[in-house]
Amino acid sequence: MICIKTEIPAELCDIDDELKAIYHSSDTVCIWLFNSRQDRNRFIEDTAGMNKADREAYYVANFVS
Repeated sequence: MICIKTEIPAELCDIDDELKAIYHSSDTVCIWLFNSRQDRNRFIEDTAGMNKADREAYYVANFVS
């Protein structure tokens, strides 16, 4: 396991882990937030193999109102 120490806002930590998905690259960590576990699971399945930009576009198109 590799851990990178950082300060995470309490509001983010308080959100149920089943409503979050985490993506990282060499210089970025993204935490995607969802309204339901089903939405999170669909996002994970549908974006498998996508790069960060494509994942962002998918998230905005499907989960941002």
